[in-house]
Amino acid sequence: MILEIWYYEVVSIDGDYANLRRTDVDSPELKLVARALLPAEIKEGTKLKYEMMQYEVIG
Repeated sequence: MILEIWYYEVVSIDGDYANLRRTDVDSPELKLVARALLPAEIKEGTKLKYEMMQYEVIG
């Protein structure tokens, strides 16, 4: 089984959700993610790594 690692940037926060943009591929699409699944300290511009079904702040 190959585990992928994806990188995102928080584009905007709207209440209980955040819009994330992939930064490791060229894609204009945003992913809507519940804030309960994200680290509490995120803000717009925060860089995230998604690995093994968990988001981690990397910058």
